[in-house]
Amino acid sequence: MAFVSARTIWEEGRLSGSRVLRLSLLGGVVLLTISLLIGDVLGGFFDVGFVLLCVGAALAIRPGDFFRVAVMPPLLLLALVAITAVVHRIAIAAADDSFSQAVVSGLAHHSGALLAGTVNTLLVIGIRHRTAQLRADRIARRRSPFNVRLTVQPAQPSNREASPAPTLTTSAMPEEKSTTVVGSADTSPESKIASSF
Repeated sequence: MAFVSARTIWEEGRLSGSRVLRLSLLGGVVLLTISLLIGDVLGGFFDVGFVLLCVGAALAIRPGDFFRVAVMPPLLLLALVAITAVVHRIAIAAADDSFSQAVVSGLAHHSGALLAGTVNTLLVIGIRHRTAQLRADRIARRRSPFNVRLTVQPAQPSNREASPAPTLTTSAMPEEKSTTVVGSADTSPESKIASSF
């Protein structure tokens, strides 16, 4: 019976990529609405919420869809800034700015949040990927019926008669060990009897 520890926060995400993207866009619109209700401009509250939204998406997605969430932060911020440029342009730009100028201005003003969201997303995805690899390796080692490790100790080039012969050590699960001396003659009584015939 193999004992496998409980899943960590890095292994919990099981939502599909499309579902995470829809939830992220919905969460972004809610964040945008609350931010506009609090103040007339998108400020620090929006930036912190955006970074947390990106990290939450990276934790919620299943491992097969990591790419979708890795490219999501810039596209999500672009969508949220475009919505703001249509609904309440003065929150990100001057009132007489064009749509494209307002979008560029909004992206420039929130570039710090974009950088933090992207870096944190990639960091979380990297940790999750490495954790999944380590867990799969542990499970494979525990399920393997013959877990054999070979260790070869090289011979010392010093005095042949005084130095020990090189050895080959093997081990298996459960802890069964054997040692074979390489290059030595077999001096057991059975081999002497067998060689005399």
